[in-house]
Amino acid sequence: MKGTYIVDGATLAYRDTGAGLPVVFLHPTPLDGEYWRPLTDALGGVRAIVPDLRGHGGSELGSNLPAGLFAPVPEVPVLTMKRLAQDVLALLHELDVQEAVFAGCSIGGYMLLELWRQAPERMRGLVFICSKPQPDLDSNAVRRAATIAQALAGGREEIFDAMAQGLIGATARERHPEIVTQLRAQMTLTPEAVAAVQAGLATRPDSVPTVASIQAPVLAITGGEDPGVSAEEMGVFRAAPGGCEFHMLPDAGHFAAYEQPEKVAAVLAEWLRQMEN
Repeated sequence: MKGTYIVDGATLAYRDTGAGLPVVFLHPTPLDGEYWRPLTDALGGVRAIVPDLRGHGGSELGSNLPAGLFAPVPEVPVLTMKRLAQDVLALLHELDVQEAVFAGCSIGGYMLLELWRQAPERMRGLVFICSKPQPDLDSNAVRRAATIAQALAGGREEIFDAMAQGLIGATARERHPEIVTQLRAQMTLTPEAVAAVQAGLATRPDSVPTVASIQAPVLAITGGEDPGVSAEEMGVFRAAPGGCEFHMLPDAGHFAAYEQPEKVAAVLAEWLRQMEN
C-alpha cells in the first residue's frame, strides 16, 4: 500500500507492505524509499514501513524550515534531524504503530539517533547501515557550502552524477554496472531540497553521547568500500548498553543495502530472529 500524510503543511509519501514485526526503513540522501525495495523483497516476514523523507521522492520539502542555522549560508532553510524525526513519529501515529524496529542508512541513521532522543519507548531495535554517530567535520562546511551554491546555480545534475559514481562501491560498479543508472534515477531532489539537506547534514548534533544511552539492541553494518563512513567510526556503536552486533561487508560501498540486498537481508533476518528469542 502506498499513502500520503500531512505534517506542518507538507504532504509526505510512504509505502507500507507485508505483515509481521513493523520495521521502519529510512533511506539515504539523495535517494528515496525505492532504495530499500531490493532488501525488503529479499527479507520478507516483516511489515516494511518505508517513508520518502521530506524533500525526497514523493514527499514535499515544505516551507516552514528554519533558516540561520548553517553559518556559511545563513539564508538557506535547514532540514534538521529533529524535523525528519518528527515526520517519522507522525507517520507512526498515522499508521497506529506503537513500537517498531528502525533501520537507517546514512542520513537515515542520523535520524535513528534523533528518534532515540525523542521517543526511545517506540524503538524495539536500531539498525545502522553505513551511518555513524559523529557530527559533521568542521572541514566539511566549506564543501557543503559549495555544494549548496552549485545546486542553487543550476548544477544539481552534476552533483548527482558525482554522488552516483562516488558513493557506490567499486565492486558493485564492476559486477553490476546498471546499479549506477538505477540509483541515479532516484536522485530527484530540487535545488532547494539539496541545499536544505546539505545544511541539515552540516548542523547535525554530535550523537556519540547518545550511543551510551541506547538500551535497545543495535545492529551495525559497515561497507569496506564506503568512502564516507569507516568501520572505526561505526565501531562506536559497540558501546551501546543494549548490545551491538557488528558486521563488515568488505566489498560494499555507501549504499550497501542496495548493492548487496541478499547479504544485508540475511544478516537482518537472523538478528531479528534473535530479538524474538
